[in-house]
Amino acid sequence: LRAGRTVLEVVHGDVDTHEWASSAAIREVHDGLLADVDLASEVDTLSGGQRRRVALAAVLAQPAEVLILDEPTNHLDVEGVDWLARYLRSRFGRGRGALVVVTHDRWFLDAVCTRIWEVVEGPGGGGHGVGGTVQVYEGSYAAYVLARAERERMAAAAQGRRANLLRKELAWLRRGAPARTSKPRFRLDAAAALIADEPPPRDPLELTRLATARLGKQVVDLEDVSLAYAGADGQPRPVLDHVTWRLGPGDRIGVVGVNGAGKTTVLRLLAGTLGPTSGRVRRGLTVRAAVLSQDVRELDEIADRRVIEAVEDVRVRARVGDRELTASQLVERLGFTRERAWTPVRELSGGERRRLQLLRLLVGEPNLLLLDEPTNDLDTDTLAAVEDLLDGWPGTLVVVSHDRYLLERVTESQVALLGDGSIRDLPGGVDEYLRLRREA
Repeated sequence: LRAGRTVLEVVHGDVDTHEWASSAAIREVHDGLLADVDLASEVDTLSGGQRRRVALAAVLAQPAEVLILDEPTNHLDVEGVDWLARYLRSRFGRGRGALVVVTHDRWFLDAVCTRIWEVVEGPGGGGHGVGGTVQVYEGSYAAYVLARAERERMAAAAQGRRANLLRKELAWLRRGAPARTSKPRFRLDAAAALIADEPPPRDPLELTRLATARLGKQVVDLEDVSLAYAGADGQPRPVLDHVTWRLGPGDRIGVVGVNGAGKTTVLRLLAGTLGPTSGRVRRGLTVRAAVLSQDVRELDEIADRRVIEAVEDVRVRARVGDRELTASQLVERLGFTRERAWTPVRELSGGERRRLQLLRLLVGEPNLLLLDEPTNDLDTDTLAAVEDLLDGWPGTLVVVSHDRYLLERVTESQVALLGDGSIRDLPGGVDEYLRLRREA
């Protein structure tokens, strides 16, 4: 987006206002993506999330029959992702044009796509002049998981870690994952056969028991807490207003809310790096908190260390579930090849830096883990590996994410920041949050 141009110029160019304003389809895009954006604003004055939505609106406003979107859900909140999925299903349903999407958002894939293309690296990985392949799977994301699991089994790789993770994810999908938007488009008997011996991804009662043993009965209690942060205009923006909330041992909570609602600010309050405006925050004596931030700038301090050294600097061995793993085993488990494990941190990609930072947090064995948008820059296989690690982690977990699939996969309950100063429990999960937002 070129600086100096207004939102209106970026989205509609030289088109007269009466032309685009008379189109119901264009008004739908404005309502879905630009409701809080002043069309006369210059794009370089907007936040990163607003700029992303302006760029997306400019693409959707075009009368194209073929649309190609690269990570369209980045910087969208849960509500924005839901709107985009419904819009694209309506616009491209029943053979009306073609849609190609590159995304790591698995809920979005499942909600929108009817065919999955998986780009597979050639021998030796990418960047070595060896061509890869594109494997095609019919159906949505759930069908893709099944087909991959079957393909791995038929290739005699069912004992490999990758196949085990695929079966685990398939089992969760088959048992009625909340993130499912429709009935799976695959043979249920085949799915049942593959997951016959696959247990649930985690045992909540056992994890709570272990967490209580590590944490005691008190983790973090908010007592009549009010909290505000300074907005872009310098004025205080209320986040919490006389809130009382208890975070207990073994709780696994997902946090949703519109962009700017203060989700990251609440994580800082729970971590103890930010104090309340008023009220009291009580923390258990044994609480050891770890925070995965959005920008992972913490790794800049160890840019010259190699991946495996960066993990061993924290701890050589760590316990995950009922197993003790070495740093090299953990590095491999989160997708670092033997070659990449000895790569300097400064040469890592965004996704690799994110994985490394999460590993460093986990081997430090915290008992309160606070994750701020942990899925940024991660591919679907890595996300499955991260979820597998978290399944066996016996502590209190709070996740802020726009990734609906991840929230419903790794947390047991969700809460919302609705902008009214409260923390709202969501017994109906993300669906309840979307209903509340539509009714607001």
